[in-house]
Amino acid sequence: MQVTGISSSSTSGSSSAGSASQIAQLQKQLRDLTQQLRDVATSNMEAKAKQQQVQLLQAQILAIQAQIAAIQNQKQQEQASKASAAQNKSQAAAASSDKALGSQVDVYI
Repeated sequence: MQVTGISSSSTSGSSSAGSASQIAQLQKQLRDLTQQLRDVATSNMEAKAKQQQVQLLQAQILAIQAQIAAIQNQKQQEQASKASAAQNKSQAAAASSDKALGSQVDVYI
């Protein structure tokens, strides 16, 4: 029986390629844990030991799913903040061009 550890990683400041790589690695861990869960379910282990092993694997699966969700949420927040910054920049540019247009009015007498 193999028990894998749960790796915790900081995701602050990660690029989208880095977060995609992290998610791929976590998904691989999920597949491995799911296979281990299947193996335990069909093993000839004592019932109590089997139940404990199943609970451990399920807890690890939930932890990895939470890590994936956190990475995805952070990625969405980064995209939203980039979009907001771009919108603010374009609004500032539009406001400054409006001022420039208003000051360039020619008056003929």
